[in-house]
Amino acid sequence: MIKLKGKSVLGGIVSGKIVFYSRAESVVEKRKIDNPDIELQRYEYAKSCALSQLKELYNTAVGDVGKNDAGIFLIQQMLINDIDFNKAVRELIMQEHYNADYAVAKTARDFSQVFSEMDSDYIKERSADLKDVCDRLIRHIQNKSESGFNVCDKAIICADDLVPSETVRLDKSKVAAFCTCYGSSNSHTAILARTMNIPAIIGIGNGLLESYNGCEAVVDGYSGILYIEPDSRTRGELEKKRVDEAEKKELLKCLKGKRNITLDGTEVKLFANIGGLSDIDSVIENDAGGIGLFRSEFLYLENDDFPDEEYQFYNYRRVLEQMDGKRVIIRTMDIGADKNISYFGLEKEQNPALGLRSIRLCLERPEMFKTQLRALLRASAYGRLSIMLPMITDAEEIRRTKALIEETKRQLDSRNQSYSNDIELGVMIETPAAAIMSDRLAQEADFFSIGTNDLEQYTLAMDRHNLRLESYGPDHHTALLRLMKITCDNAHRYGRWVGICGEFGGDMSFTEVFLAIGIDEISAAPSLILPLRDKIRKLDISGREEILRKYGCED
Repeated sequence: MIKLKGKSVLGGIVSGKIVFYSRAESVVEKRKIDNPDIELQRYEYAKSCALSQLKELYNTAVGDVGKNDAGIFLIQQMLINDIDFNKAVRELIMQEHYNADYAVAKTARDFSQVFSEMDSDYIKERSADLKDVCDRLIRHIQNKSESGFNVCDKAIICADDLVPSETVRLDKSKVAAFCTCYGSSNSHTAILARTMNIPAIIGIGNGLLESYNGCEAVVDGYSGILYIEPDSRTRGELEKKRVDEAEKKELLKCLKGKRNITLDGTEVKLFANIGGLSDIDSVIENDAGGIGLFRSEFLYLENDDFPDEEYQFYNYRRVLEQMDGKRVIIRTMDIGADKNISYFGLEKEQNPALGLRSIRLCLERPEMFKTQLRALLRASAYGRLSIMLPMITDAEEIRRTKALIEETKRQLDSRNQSYSNDIELGVMIETPAAAIMSDRLAQEADFFSIGTNDLEQYTLAMDRHNLRLESYGPDHHTALLRLMKITCDNAHRYGRWVGICGEFGGDMSFTEVFLAIGIDEISAAPSLILPLRDKIRKLDISGREEILRKYGCED
């Protein structure tokens, strides 16, 4: 028996046969050419073919995983049409007189290197998309067909990593699990696994060998362990664990409709994070009390031009109607930094994570922002809407947004279009500045939601996805918890409530300290709602001071 450890993406225990995928790499030679015009024509033809294929892949993926996750193929189309990418390829062909496939390969390598050095995990993951795009272009330049592989029933797909165009071509009805040598929780393989509810392990490393192809194996997605040719005793233990976990899930269903209240009577709201309409069924199925984070930027990421007012209004209205009076918190577009979109025409910045992004971009382009605000206000007539502003660092940004909202209301009044006058305006606490100044922000905002992903990284000056930095500090440093407590104390002083909408909120090993700090609402992935409810109902936080001391958050 061989036991390989990786990082769990989605829990579950399944058995099957390993199907190892190794792609045939294109060989690219570096050559000088005599007629650059003809070589440029080869490149333009390859672009045309690649774009046509990506449009077909997008249509296929929409049916498989929904419009939001299929948006990866729209991003790849944007990469092919990227002005800087095309300029670099053309210069290598027309000025340096290199062959087209080499020009594409070199440009992709250069861009990928830049991506890999960025702080954002999202941008790093675009390297996989760039490789996918590069391979596709080179295949067309070299006039080669796309490789594929057959999948048997109950296949455990193993690979170094899988790019989007490979995963979308799989016969997913036969896939039992995914296991990859590399990748991260934001890789397309991980996203697909979560969407399909298929157990997955990533980051297993070089121990996952192609020679294991055809071997019987068991994936323990809870522990992140792949067992190859397990012995009968191990199989028995894993089967018992599978049955136990299934029973736990079934028992959790009895918690639907129950209150999220601790043994000592402390109650907290449990909301869900979503990216779009396709996630609503899961929110309702898991009995979330509302939506704590609707990432409206996905409406921009999935389109090749600015989504107009009617398109946005339709999406916001549908979510509000389906939530049937429950609170829906929609974050205004969080564009910039790791979510750069070509049609926005943003200038390159040396450090985009600290640059023109989120609310700063919205306030700099007020007409674009007011289009979204009009759509949001119109949708508010169909449910209980709250609007949340990202990356707020100063109270003046809230005041400027309020002025735009009032201007937008006057526009709607002139059109005789209705909207609610009972809309809460909240802000995300994502920087140390926002936490420290939360007493000032609380005088302008109706609520706070702590975006722990960014707050943690800005506080520690540390990319939490960089494995080389793991030894430099513990997970979820005490500094982060202290900033969260400062935020809660200041908010409650002014009668405001505080939520968490970052990934940290779903970490149940910290639920007790969240409640002790004074968190009023936790927003997490829909699948975590019932487990969090179960956790909360078993806690007793009457000894708050002791809990705060335990985590280093005492006054």
